[in-house]
Amino acid sequence: MFDYVKDKEFLSRMRTLCGEIMQDFCHHLKEDYNIGAVFHLVGSGARNLIVQNASLPIDLDYNLEIVRCEDFEDCKTIKEYAKNSFNKVLQKYSLGDCENSTSSLTTRKIHFVKGNPTEFSMDVCIVCRDTEEHLYRLIHPKTVFTYRDKYYWNEAPHSAGIQEKANYIKKRGKWHLVRTQYLDIKNRYLRQNDHDHPSFICYIEAVNNVYNARMSWK
Repeated sequence: MFDYVKDKEFLSRMRTLCGEIMQDFCHHLKEDYNIGAVFHLVGSGARNLIVQNASLPIDLDYNLEIVRCEDFEDCKTIKEYAKNSFNKVLQKYSLGDCENSTSSLTTRKIHFVKGNPTEFSMDVCIVCRDTEEHLYRLIHPKTVFTYRDKYYWNEAPHSAGIQEKANYIKKRGKWHLVRTQYLDIKNRYLRQNDHDHPSFICYIEAVNNVYNARMSWK
């Protein structure tokens, strides 16, 4: 089952390395394909909610937000260019190619030679926003025949106003409820063997659950 990671030095080193990789990622997207993108550490990593399942590897979730490209509707090309650029960066760090899953690009396991040997990986979701700041994830369900594969934008559940809701919860001293909810949600999906809910989706769900229950706060 999941529990919170308490080694602050290790967490800082991990965030620093992953941030450097993501900076290079955005750079290569711009230089090679003229796609403008920014990245955000999201979910657990951005909110000091990083969890670990016993001694198993940790994952950090990033959003690669596409802010400029030739055609936002050409999801297949965006996904392909992102995968190519990410692999180019990972090769510089001798990390091999990423795994191309339904909703993210995932690195192989990484670990530090010195210090805490815990393995970790990066899950990168490709996202964009509409004019009302609703967040959409690029989804690519796999089929046996790749020429039949579909690529599309899917709205992240109840993503609008999450920062405002989180601030509301913190100001009222109820952040511990989010931490409890987040851990419960992660463990629920673990028990269900559900691997299609990255941490930032779990975070959105936790914040919404706590915010929607605010009338019952004591």
